[in-house]
Amino acid sequence: MENRKKVAFYTLGCKLNFSETSTIARNFKEEGFDRVDFEDIADIYVINTCSVTDNADKQFKQIVKKALKINEKAFVAAVGCYAQLKPEELAAVDGVDLVLGATEKFKITDYITDLSKNDMGEIHSCEIEEADFYVGSYSIGDRTRAFLKVQDGCDYKCTYCTIPLARGISRSDTMENVMKNAKEISEKGIKEIVLTGVNVGDYGKGEFGNKKHEHTFLDLVKALDTVEGIERLRISSIEPNLLKNETIDFVANSKTFVPHFHIPLQSGSNTILNKMKRRYMRELYAERVEKIKQVMPNACIGVDVIVGFPGETDELFLETYHFLNDLDISYLHVFTYSERDNTEAIHMDGVVPANVRNKRSKMLRGLSVKKRRAFYESQLNNKCTVLFENENKEGYINGFTENYVKVKTPWNPDLVNTLHNITLTKIDEDGLVRFDFVS
Repeated sequence: MENRKKVAFYTLGCKLNFSETSTIARNFKEEGFDRVDFEDIADIYVINTCSVTDNADKQFKQIVKKALKINEKAFVAAVGCYAQLKPEELAAVDGVDLVLGATEKFKITDYITDLSKNDMGEIHSCEIEEADFYVGSYSIGDRTRAFLKVQDGCDYKCTYCTIPLARGISRSDTMENVMKNAKEISEKGIKEIVLTGVNVGDYGKGEFGNKKHEHTFLDLVKALDTVEGIERLRISSIEPNLLKNETIDFVANSKTFVPHFHIPLQSGSNTILNKMKRRYMRELYAERVEKIKQVMPNACIGVDVIVGFPGETDELFLETYHFLNDLDISYLHVFTYSERDNTEAIHMDGVVPANVRNKRSKMLRGLSVKKRRAFYESQLNNKCTVLFENENKEGYINGFTENYVKVKTPWNPDLVNTLHNITLTKIDEDGLVRFDFVS
């Protein structure tokens, strides 16, 4: 059995990519490959790419170098969003043998017949219009939680975003398949499922390969709430205009959905939201936050925000800053706007200088630290449950409460992937929260 080929994976980007890497890895296993860590010697290294930040491009080259340092004869394949958008660029990177676009990545094992190195990466990418079928995915194995993909692609036309170009139109998994995947996850003893997709609130669209659908996101949430053995369900990120009051009310009374929402805002200025072609105004966003806090006072709310979009003057940036400062939210994910080919925004006037973008980004990151601290302080003395992670971090084990407070306690392997009732007691100097077990 010595001649079984080894394959290793590296994933850049979002939770959706992680779930898809796991599915691709299972396909390799079925074809008789053994999966090894990326740090180990492998015959094939598969890199699942991302196109959202500028950094992803640079990172890709470093990862290829790293793979070839471990095994210079290894076969290197690039899949994912960046591979769809800029296949020629990736194929030209030294050492890359195969580049697969959006429709081809799940058929990667069909392309790997001959592992000899190519002078130039071979490209199989599609016109993105062809990416209209759905491949269900979920990731497990390396975490105490699983990412379950329920939707792919996006029909929105935000002016800064290449995701529709990289992933195609909005389409969904069938309810039947989502439930089947959720049960498989539950049978593996995993306690938490995170729902993921490009635009999960759009769930249902394209369920039957066309625009007809019989299910909505609320139907999906209600159905998943009945899966036996899953202790927690988390919605990864949902557009404010698609997060309906009925869904918020259902989560508030659900037995497994946790009080944690991640809602992209992108800008707190209506002028900029219009230029971005977002589908809501800031007033709607504020309403959603208020509604969540009204029915779930301890809910954790995370926010995505972009700084330095073309036309963002100091005044408009301060609108965003003050809007977020006054909002009852828990933390921010701050993105510095970066120009993307084939987007509308790249041709807009009012380009914000890089140093100004960085300064604004720092200001919002500072605000995020303040918000998280205030949220953690508001949770002290509360009783909650914690799910422990599987890593020994400098003698400590971390875990997350249902409302996403990160806690720590001295390392104990017996705690891995278990749930416990605790009372939050104090914030440590590293910003994590200490607690007492409740017997």
